Amino acid sequence: MATKITSWEIIDGKLKKIETSLVHEGKTESYDLEEWIISNPEILGEDITVIGRQINTSSGPLDLLGIDRNGNMVIIELKRDKLPREVLAQAIDYAAAVAQWDIDKISEKIGKNLEEYLSDVFEETTLESLNINQSQRIIIVGFQIEDSLNRMIEWLSNNFGVSINAVILNYVKTQSGAEILSRTTTIPEEVEKKRVQKKYRIPMSDEPGNYTRDELKELLKNYFAQDLKTAKRIKNVLLPECLKKGIVTREALKQAFVDYKEPNAEKNKGYFVSLISNQLGLDKNDFLRQIIAYEYPNHPWEKDNYRIREEYVDLVKELLANY
Repeated sequence: MATKITSWEIIDGKLKKIETSLVHEGKTESYDLEEWIISNPEILGEDITVIGRQINTSSGPLDLLGIDRNGNMVIIELKRDKLPREVLAQAIDYAAAVAQWDIDKISEKIGKNLEEYLSDVFEETTLESLNINQSQRIIIVGFQIEDSLNRMIEWLSNNFGVSINAVILNYVKTQSGAEILSRTTTIPEEVEKKRVQKKYRIPMSDEPGNYTRDELKELLKNYFAQDLKTAKRIKNVLLPECLKKGIVTREALKQAFVDYKEPNAEKNKGYFVSLISNQLGLDKNDFLRQIIAYEYPNHPWEKDNYRIREEYVDLVKELLANY
């Protein structure tokens, strides 16, 4: 048995059941439902914005890609009718594909600078305060939901803390021609909101690591070997500039991206600096802070005056020369 929302219109003091559906009215997922959700993503939940539609992934095209105020990517799968249990596997597959993307890849996929977009949508939010795509959320949208899918969503959410929810919509076209969309959810929105805020608060730190020289060298080699553009920018731009100048300000680092001919540097140099600052601030990246020092001379959230700690200058030179 599937969950379904039914509506009645009050006409001349009497209830009249409204028998409409997207299919019956000739509405489609891509030309109608997607447009409605993009026009006001609040129907999916608070603090979510849609950043792309029909996004290509290694698992196929994703209906809608969103992001929330905490930096979590939101995978949104739409159905204009009943949600079958199979849609869960499809959505998880998309989430697994999106989980592999770094910020540059996301910006490339959506065709816009993610930092500029987030600052426009979420006030007082910068990439330096977020760890983008550290975790993913799944929202499945439809007009009915099978009980089996409902049970699976509740089980994953309640027992394993998976951020997954189903939004059940009801489309109504009244006798006067007015179109109304209402909704309910499998997991209460307040429960989901608290879980997301608690679970996905990313640990940040300014404390340096305390590794032996050999341990530190191995950690840095592995980090720089990753296919991450920000890691490569730290290696290819920030560290050489610090070796050359001693102390590198944010403004000098922005110019360095242009001088080193980093692609699209003139337009995105501030964005690149924010990404580096974010990587240096992640609690897990204490090995980076063991070799790179910085200050907060202007704002308590804005790193500046980068330098290589004196005792590790030779190690950095070795890494740049050999790896």
